[in-house]
Amino acid sequence: MKLILKILGGLIGLIILFLGGTLIYVSTALPNVEPAPDLTIELTDERIARGEFLANNVYVCMDCHSDKDYSKFSIEIDPATLGKGGNLYGLDHGFPGDYYAKNLTPYHLGDWTDGEIFRAITTGVSKDGHALFPIMPYTNYRRVDKEDIYDIIAYLRTLDPIEYDVPESSSAFPMNFIINTIPQEAEFTERPDISDRVAYGKYLVTASSCADCHTPIDAQGTPLPGMDLAGGMDFHVPGGTVYSANITPHETTGIGAWTEEMFIARFKQFQDSTKAINQDLVEPGAFQTEMPWRYYSKMSEEDLGAIFAYLQTLHPVEHSMTRFVADLKE
Repeated sequence: MKLILKILGGLIGLIILFLGGTLIYVSTALPNVEPAPDLTIELTDERIARGEFLANNVYVCMDCHSDKDYSKFSIEIDPATLGKGGNLYGLDHGFPGDYYAKNLTPYHLGDWTDGEIFRAITTGVSKDGHALFPIMPYTNYRRVDKEDIYDIIAYLRTLDPIEYDVPESSSAFPMNFIINTIPQEAEFTERPDISDRVAYGKYLVTASSCADCHTPIDAQGTPLPGMDLAGGMDFHVPGGTVYSANITPHETTGIGAWTEEMFIARFKQFQDSTKAINQDLVEPGAFQTEMPWRYYSKMSEEDLGAIFAYLQTLHPVEHSMTRFVADLKE
């Protein structure tokens, strides 16, 4: 009996030693990625202009990194706070920690090299070497064209510096260990020619991170198998909870019955910021959405048409949901 207890004790000790060693490795040796590249991006007018378009209307960086007005439909950002950061995506919103959007203005990024910014966006590793939580979807950005990222960095260099110190983000257990395993080396692609509408649309869907909001996940944050872009992700907004739409080509629960013209028009109705639909105040308990319609609406009809063409190639998933549930007790 004593021998058995000794053996069991030894096995338990080995397991504890193994787990302890694994946690030490994950927390100290990872993320294991290449140093920031030696990179100098030329700040040409063309690059800056394209970066402004990408950062605001495709990658929509500013939607998360600026102050938001939740009283406006589709949640308008305050242009005076462009890139300021500070929005909290935290435990109360279902995240495995408290994550603050970084200050992207030269006040914070002024002492970062172009290569350090590039590595953070595409690999998920900050200037000091720590892993970033992928609420900034660097897992998508590692698969785009380098030139897109160069253009965005050029634009960020031109933002007005806003003196605002963002609180430090933190991960709860076990994400404080898991987060170090997420960054990987980028596998860049070239932006497809617009004439290949399906490939170009797929590229834009990746760059715009559509799946991050339109693909439901389990409690561990893993996308549900067979539910790509089928909607149902929940987002808490003042006065209720909104659920993302099914954008697969299912005839009744998705966009299978839509025409390309209908799809484009859905976005373009938000392009004119003077229209009443963009200015209406949202009453408590009324439908609200996290979908940044007014920013995506600035994409060209060719861009939006290509996105539609790609979405129509997806597997149609039958998935209906209540789009908005009001909480009038708030």
